[in-house]
Amino acid sequence: MQQQSDNSSPQWNKTRISSGLGIQYPIIQGPLGGLSTQRLTATVSNFGGLGSFGAHGLSPSAIKDVIAEIRALTAKPFAINLWVSMEDEGARTSSSDAFARCLAPLAGHIRALGGALPTYKPYTPIKFEDQVRVVLDAKVPAFSFIYGIPPKEILDECQAQGILTIGAATTPDEAIVLEQAGVDVIAASGFEAGGHRGSFLRAADESLTGTFSLVPQVADAVSVPVAAAGGITDARGIVASFALGAEGVQIGTAFLACEESGAIAAHRQAILSGNARRTGLTRGFTGRLARGIHNQLLEELNRPGVEILPYPLQRSLVRNLSVLANKAAKPEFLPLWAGQSASLSRHNDAKALLQTLVSEVSTIAGPVLRWNRERRPT
Repeated sequence: MQQQSDNSSPQWNKTRISSGLGIQYPIIQGPLGGLSTQRLTATVSNFGGLGSFGAHGLSPSAIKDVIAEIRALTAKPFAINLWVSMEDEGARTSSSDAFARCLAPLAGHIRALGGALPTYKPYTPIKFEDQVRVVLDAKVPAFSFIYGIPPKEILDECQAQGILTIGAATTPDEAIVLEQAGVDVIAASGFEAGGHRGSFLRAADESLTGTFSLVPQVADAVSVPVAAAGGITDARGIVASFALGAEGVQIGTAFLACEESGAIAAHRQAILSGNARRTGLTRGFTGRLARGIHNQLLEELNRPGVEILPYPLQRSLVRNLSVLANKAAKPEFLPLWAGQSASLSRHNDAKALLQTLVSEVSTIAGPVLRWNRERRPT
């Protein structure tokens, strides 16, 4: 059979996601939560992807500063990511007694690292509505979110201002309600992904669908474009995602391994050294189900009978240990976020990672894209 010419092969990067965002390549950098940096966001955007900054832990004034700093580094589109649900039930009523019980598994490690034990303080919430107001006023190019759907008036204002919205779904049902709400792009997040499981219709434990199963179901269930997320680290993952019906990908762990990220050297080395082959899900790090590299801290907090505070109280509690562990270079006591394909990461430079992804996908994507686009409804 005669091979089709290059001119007959669709360009893999020309999708509704890339055209809608005004980017060259439909590669979205995962927002990375508290390990985001303005530098990484701008590097990805300047290359032609969509850099993202996870701002859910920041005050509104800090988010405003971050947006200004990103804009000083790039004129290209970027995304700010927030969590619609900022706290779990019981966060506002959790007691000092519960604090003491949940501190107990960490206390010995804190003392061993020379730290003083923290004292109980009542919870002071950060409101999603205040955070998103800054994002809207700044007219960021893209607004991505997990753990729910923003109120209708927020999505309406995004549409009126030309802010593209990206909502995360961990099940087909979540994707359907996101589309019904008017969200522009669905990030279909398989349970292989590192970091938090952003489920919102059912409990995260009941929404653990793998990327290979989730993406085609979501692509068939909605008409808006789908970005595949979870376990995508190299060109093979990108091409497979397109074959499953995605029009873009969201990659987190591979960017986390790059020196432009906010991860400490020990975290990045754990990903690149191959020591991230074993990951696990835990509520112990923050109070919400999330995936990280299996280490002593994850194992201890996952033991039966260990009490966990509601999110974000557990996150604040564990931070008392992780700050000390960071200074002492003790990665066994750090939340080391990573997805199940972390050991496939090869690059410590974000631009080199992107160059490799684009080059290798361009080499192997043609036949897959022809098949996928021929079957896609018009």
